[in-house]
Amino acid sequence: MSDKNTYAVTGAFGYSGKYIAAKLLSQNKRVITLTNSINRPNPFGTKVKACKFNFDNQAELVKSLSEVKTLINTYWVRFNHKTFKHSEAVDNTLILFEAAKAAGVEKIVHVSISNPSKTSHLEYFSGKAILEEALINTGISHSILRPTIIFGQEDILINNIAWMVRTMPIMGVFGDGKYKVQPIHVLDLAETAVQEAENPNNIIIEAIGEETYEYKELVKTIANILGINRKIISVSNGFGYFMSKIIGWWKNDYVVTREEIDGLKSNLLYTPDAKPIGKIKLSQWIQENKNTLGKVYSNELQRRKMIEKSYEELKTNN
Repeated sequence: MSDKNTYAVTGAFGYSGKYIAAKLLSQNKRVITLTNSINRPNPFGTKVKACKFNFDNQAELVKSLSEVKTLINTYWVRFNHKTFKHSEAVDNTLILFEAAKAAGVEKIVHVSISNPSKTSHLEYFSGKAILEEALINTGISHSILRPTIIFGQEDILINNIAWMVRTMPIMGVFGDGKYKVQPIHVLDLAETAVQEAENPNNIIIEAIGEETYEYKELVKTIANILGINRKIISVSNGFGYFMSKIIGWWKNDYVVTREEIDGLKSNLLYTPDAKPIGKIKLSQWIQENKNTLGKVYSNELQRRKMIEKSYEELKTNN
């Protein structure tokens, strides 16, 4: 039994990593974060030490992890961009796993995605499958969490659907809208991640919420709870993507990618045989947050580019 007593969380100044770090601190754990946003405001003050990822300096990365017992990894990118790519995220995560092994990390809790597959033509899902296999092959005790959609105060998807419901005269869904999603609240994901930090066994967990929605039903639910009577129509992938590009041009963001449309319509955000682990219902959460949800657009690219501002500042200023 080692005397390591530190927990490393990637991206504790961002979204899911912030909730995981907060949960660990509530249990009086010693926490550090690995981040590319070293100058982003630290919501934890001196309670969480920030270390650069140092993907290009293996020795420094190993040094950052030298006292770490458990690494909880949320690092990833949502889409390909000229300044970041899925392939780079895969390479960087492989470096992180190697550094964790060299540093003697005893446990890795890794946030993956539902239905990963190395043979998928979608880089998001094939990249996640590559990383799951690599993690297993390290020999380090591991827990792999596979969420679909994560919702909460800083989320992108649910907030921006609500923003479009509030803003657009008509809502479009791709095709028949019958493909399904199983959203999980970020607090439920964080609680599971922290529980698994102490689990010495290897496990893969389908991290899904209690409610399953057809996508069109999800949009209707959001509109109904917000009290907005919005017509919802079916659109082709091409037309829907074109309209998203117009909104993206307006907001200087990627609203949705062709790959995300494909993954959604292929039911890759749905695991029918899995038992839900989430306790917070999306419908209940929307009801509790209906006065603020979707009032301001959440901008993914701003979060990536403006790394000296908190997510809260970016949402306020957007």
